[in-house]
Amino acid sequence: MELKINIAPGELIDKITILEIKLARIDDPAKLRNVTHEHAALSEILAAKIVETPQLIELRATLKTLNETLWQAEEDLRLFEHRHEFGPAFIAAARSVYRTNDRRAAVKRQINELLGSQLIEEKSYPRY
Repeated sequence: MELKINIAPGELIDKITILEIKLARIDDPAKLRNVTHEHAALSEILAAKIVETPQLIELRATLKTLNETLWQAEEDLRLFEHRHEFGPAFIAAARSVYRTNDRRAAVKRQINELLGSQLIEEKSYPRY
């Protein structure tokens, strides 16, 4: 089953960059088939609906870098958890997640504003 929904362009591009990371990192054939299928479907929608300008290409690259940073932080946290290591490196990795997610949300907002999206994701957290 598939659901057809309206989605902000920043959210679509974010999802595609995450799928690109999965394509590079996942080696399980069954999982890779699913990721490849989803990536192709979403990339087709992106290509049909959005003209990639130099500014958008730059924002997309930034978003992918932030998602790669989050992927690595998650892997690091899981390793620390597995080893029961909860010292300064664990704390730094954990703190990097919310800081990177804040930057990620800002880039998604920039994409949405650049493309004139009426759907804008809002975040509200205490300042740190």
